[in-house]
Amino acid sequence: VQLVESGGGLVQAGGSLRLSCTASEYIFSRFGMGWFRQAPGKEREFVAGISWNGRRQYYADSVKGRFTISRDTAETSVYLQMSSLKFEATAVYYCAKARTNWGRPDEYEDWGQGTQVTVSS
Repeated sequence: VQLVESGGGLVQAGGSLRLSCTASEYIFSRFGMGWFRQAPGKEREFVAGISWNGRRQYYADSVKGRFTISRDTAETSVYLQMSSLKFEATAVYYCAKARTNWGRPDEYEDWGQGTQVTVSS
């Protein structure tokens, strides 16, 4: 499973950033997709997920109202728009593929290499 993330970088607190993840058409059209993150010294945690058809989205409580997950069929890509970023959002963000077509928090089995997001205070 190849998941290729991009879009990470350095941003000031309160700013915005958009992450992108590209997958094969086979994966993209059949499975839920999502984003996880892992901060230094912490376990990897679920951030957001989206169903195979884009009709259902799931978010961690910590990002609701500030992060938006979406997908583009033509680009076979999933995006994470992050706004009002806080210092504690600093982490490596991983794109992930679910084992079902829903993308609920406990359904993921494959992750990309990750992209670093650093929020400066």
